[in-house]
Amino acid sequence: MSQTKTISHTSTVRVRYADTDKMGVVYNGNYLTYFEIGRTELLRAIKLPYSELEKSGCLLPVSEAKIKYKTPAVYDDILEITATFEYLANSATITIEYNITRGTDCIAEGYTIHPFLNAMTRRPMRPPKIFIDTFERPENI
Repeated sequence: MSQTKTISHTSTVRVRYADTDKMGVVYNGNYLTYFEIGRTELLRAIKLPYSELEKSGCLLPVSEAKIKYKTPAVYDDILEITATFEYLANSATITIEYNITRGTDCIAEGYTIHPFLNAMTRRPMRPPKIFIDTFERPENI
């Protein structure tokens, strides 16, 4: 297997009224929810839903997040969330980058960092076999 692989997936979400604040724009904290949508759909797209990682005894908590807000999104906007992740063999963490757009407008961009943790001990661990095997599938190359 090669040392690094880059995988991207784009999800679509419609801004709900509940996502907006008194100013009528998406509340800043909701972008982390949009990042989570992008991240979970990326894992699902490579046939490794987060629930399967949990069943294997692995957790991927967020240890760091960064968001750059570019242009406000408002109620009923259709947003595309592109999540991109570069797999580095034997790395104890993964970094997922996000780009949220509305048409050609960049709404926000950022990243999250996730360590692999043992679900029982909550201690760092190497990526589980199920995770590594996912990147050896020909369709994920």
